[in-house]
Amino acid sequence: MEMDRIELIAPCHFGMEAVLKREIGDLGYEISEVDNGKVTFIGDENAIARANINLRTTERILWKVGSFHAETFDELFEAVKALPWDFYIPQDGRFWVTKANSVNSKLFSPRDIQRIVKKAIVEQLKEHYPIEHFPETGADYPIRISILKDEVTLGLDTTGESLHKRGYRKFTAPAPLTETLASAILLLSPWKADRVLVDPFCGSGTIPIEAAMIARHMAPGLNRTFLSETWADPREGSESRVVQEAISMMRTAFMASKRSFAEERECAEKAVIREPMELSIAGYDIDDEVLRMARANAKLAGVEEDIHFQRRDVAYFSSPKKYGFVITNPPYGERLSDKDEMAELYRTIGERIAEDDTWSWFILSGYEEAENKIRKKATKNRKIYNGMMKTYLYQYMGQKPPRKPK
Repeated sequence: MEMDRIELIAPCHFGMEAVLKREIGDLGYEISEVDNGKVTFIGDENAIARANINLRTTERILWKVGSFHAETFDELFEAVKALPWDFYIPQDGRFWVTKANSVNSKLFSPRDIQRIVKKAIVEQLKEHYPIEHFPETGADYPIRISILKDEVTLGLDTTGESLHKRGYRKFTAPAPLTETLASAILLLSPWKADRVLVDPFCGSGTIPIEAAMIARHMAPGLNRTFLSETWADPREGSESRVVQEAISMMRTAFMASKRSFAEERECAEKAVIREPMELSIAGYDIDDEVLRMARANAKLAGVEEDIHFQRRDVAYFSSPKKYGFVITNPPYGERLSDKDEMAELYRTIGERIAEDDTWSWFILSGYEEAENKIRKKATKNRKIYNGMMKTYLYQYMGQKPPRKPK
């Protein structure tokens, strides 16, 4: 096993794989596979830390342990047992299968898959550690398994609590948009920090806050910790001769990984733009209490000076500025139960779009009649799964601003 070349899996919202792929490429890593809801890439010993701290659009980073074809539980057990779990999990490690997904596969029971995989890992570890019963009193090593068309992939969760939890959103409005999806929409759009940005349904402020963080080059994971920071050398304390020969190399590699978290945090901290910026980012809502939450969250994120929050109905949305962006997640059923009220809301949005063709609108909605009620065909729409809910990102592109003279 080479620590200078490891394979990592980054899950994401279905429909946002291209954005995540670009993010990973910008970090300098080679993409090995792009699939529905995930991007796999090749990293070095710093990649676990760098990806966890810097990627905005993934939910977590999984260290890929192995993949294989399995159609029966016997095949699953033997293939899992053949993987080098002793490389990853120390003698006192607490390990379990935290999630098992199966799609279009002969093995489909999550509970049975979890049980078989755990048993196989225990049997493999018994062959390398001189004990029969594992205390599981040490650090956590949660394992995730996905099966798609009988192809099994196992990964060790290096993140812990999902990466959408940046640490700033202590106050939440109903039906919040995750930070990772908000960032993905922003990065998918052509918006840049020198352009106006408004979210007229800002809720707890996620889209404006993520935009300000992007503008200031604030790494999303800068102010939180990650599960893999607690991991130790997995071979520590073993009496096996073969294991003892590997201890020196393994300790060096894992300590390098620990150092990389500190180094990557230092690099991320240096990249933040701290001086005043002329940003034009606004968040509107009709609920004063929700706006109070948004302001508190922006303060926790360190971007309260960059965002103008205001009580304003979308019906009165207007701006003297040109070539701006509206990027928003309006209600689409969860917060407004009256169908007539929903239809009126989207008709109003359509009227605001029609008023100024220099503005671009990006609207994430699960309301099936959205485009019909807006009364304008979207320039483009993209299917995105917000959790288990199918939504569409309707993109209404405005005029491009004139080129600035060189």
